[in-house]
Amino acid sequence: QVQLVESGGGSVQAGGSLRLSCTASGYSVSCMGWFRQAPGRERDRVAIVSRSGGGAITDYADAVKGRFTISRDNAKNTVYLQMNSLKPEDTAMYYCAAGVRISRSGIWSCEMEYWGQGTQVTVSS
Repeated sequence: QVQLVESGGGSVQAGGSLRLSCTASGYSVSCMGWFRQAPGRERDRVAIVSRSGGGAITDYADAVKGRFTISRDNAKNTVYLQMNSLKPEDTAMYYCAAGVRISRSGIWSCEMEYWGQGTQVTVSS
């Protein structure tokens, strides 16, 4: 069983920055990522990162490309989400997730098995 503990949410004005952290305990996982859910909307994937050889591979939702950066510290089993140039539409509950890497038709992704409790991010205009 893997437990995920998130931190770093809060309130910020548009254009500001926040950094989310999520530490996994239990055992090491290949894939970690961040999802978000705004009121009345479905949960969307924000960014994922997977171990790959000696490094990592990442993937981002189009809405956050160029503004958000996901990274991981394998030694600490921790994933980070650096969020810059925040917009009011980024307001949501952000969830950390962990799981295994999968590949379908040559395209990699993560099949998430574990979820954190969520941390609120609020961006005001």
